[in-house]
Parts: sequence; C-alpha cells; structure tokens
Amino acid sequence: MLQRVPAPAKLNLFLHVVGRRADGYHLLQSVFTFIDLYDYLDFELRADGQIERVGESLKGLAPEDDLIVRAARLLQRHSGTSFGATIRCEKNIPAGAGLGGGSSDAATTLMALNKLWQTQLSRQQLMDLGVQLGADVPVFIFGQSAFAEGIGDKLQAVDVPNLSYLLVKPEVSVPTPRIFSDKGLTRNQKPIIITDFTGYQLCPDAEFNDSVLLFGVNNLESVACKFQAEINSLFQALQDLKLHARMTGSGSVFFVPFLDKETACRQNSYLDAILLHEQHTVQSKLKQWVVNGLNIHPLYNWLTEFGD
Repeated sequence: MLQRVPAPAKLNLFLHVVGRRADGYHLLQSVFTFIDLYDYLDFELRADGQIERVGESLKGLAPEDDLIVRAARLLQRHSGTSFGATIRCEKNIPAGAGLGGGSSDAATTLMALNKLWQTQLSRQQLMDLGVQLGADVPVFIFGQSAFAEGIGDKLQAVDVPNLSYLLVKPEVSVPTPRIFSDKGLTRNQKPIIITDFTGYQLCPDAEFNDSVLLFGVNNLESVACKFQAEINSLFQALQDLKLHARMTGSGSVFFVPFLDKETACRQNSYLDAILLHEQHTVQSKLKQWVVNGLNIHPLYNWLTEFGD
C-alpha cells in the first residue's frame, strides 16, 4: 500500500499564446512551477485487476471520466500488468481554477502505480502516456519547474526563484474550452526563448519593497475577465490595491508573488480587511491560500531508479 501520496498544484508564471495548429490546438509558451497545495492519494494493491476509486469523488463524475481512473487503466493496458488498485483521493485543489489539480492527480497516479505495480516505465515513457490524458499531465511527471512550448508538452528545466504566493479564488470556475475558443483571444504573442525568462523584478514604487512583478503576461486573463464578471471584479480590486496579481492557466485563481511567506501572510490579512470592510466589492465569496513555490515535484526521485 502507498499512503498519502502528494499531488501538488501548479502555477503558470506566464502564459503566452503564440499560434494555432491546423488541428485547432493552440501553441503556447509558459513557465510551470509547483506549489505546496496538495491533493493526496492512497493506493492499495489488488490482485484481481480491478481499478476502483473509493471515498471522496467529484460530484457527478463517472469513473470513465475521472482522470485518476483513466490514468490507472491507461498504465494497466500499456504495461500488461495483471494487478489492479483501490484508490482514494483527498481533494484540496479546487477544480476549474487553473491549478492543474486533475492533471496532477493523473500524473501522481501514473507514478505511484508504476512503483506499486513495479512496471518500471521511465520518466519519458510515463510522460508519453500522460499527454494522452491532457496537455498539463507531462509537466508533473517531468517533475521540475519547466519552460513549456508546443501545446505545453515540450519541456525544458528552468530555475524559478524561491517565492511565496497569495492565491485568491472567486466562487466561479472557468471552462477552459470556452476561453480558448473566444474570438478575442490573443493568438500571436511574440515568441521568446528560454533565456529571455527573467523570473521577476522588484518593484521599488510598490507599497512594500519586496513586492514582485513577474515576467510576461497571461493572454487568457483578459478573456476570463470578460467571460466572468466575478473574475473581472476580483482582478480590478487587486489592481486597485497595487498588488501585482496574475491569473494561472485559464483561471479562475489569481496569484500574487512575494519574496517570503511572512509578507504574503501579511498581505493576505490586509486583503481580507480591504475587500470585506472598505470600498471594494467583489461579487462572490473568496477563498485564499498562502503557499510556497516548489521547483521539484515531491515524487521526482521515484523515477530515477528506473532511469530516464
């Protein structure tokens, strides 16, 4: 049995849409990094070949649509193993937030069952399986902060500064296909090369001298703000407070980077006071977290024993 196996959330520190393929898939450039907000999965070996997810599950989600179950069955078919598994998931990463919770759960399932079933697939083999489940799955198996290109599946390791982040989520969620299909989406952002990525710069004119301004933009942000009034209201409130917020993925979570957790916690308390008691009105209730960035996935070393 493997117990309490972590599946971390991710942030897109920037997200540029640089083109579109003939098949409709968008060409992206982004830097992914992980954060210490986790789902947790438990895996119990079964000899009968059955794949069963028990306990907490997403409401109304059939097993065949569950990325965890799909990942397990994909590895089972590919490896030819006769084993199965009972899987339990403790969900802490919200869905429809741009944090990659479903993709991370799928990646952790592939890595954990690769170990539990002793199928001994390499990192690259698991990444090749992962992309069949979703474009964000491979980066979690890649296991390092990464500069991503293509549809998000061409990855190079990149160093990301050790930052803390204030995450803010309105009640609404965002359907990713709706954002990518919008006619107003920028699809011709000028491409960059990996050495252009500067991480962040300090903002001397900010209220706090350790406020951080990130590299690049998120081209999906303006579309999400147009699509959902609650997202736009939150973004405007953060801008009015001179917080350098950015949306991750297709939203709806915004994150504000800081040099240390103490400052992030202070700003979290400050944001609570302002939004609840002063002039800013956000239409929906907010959920907030303070998290640390992670350059290395917690399960990264699980694959090195099998080689890359």
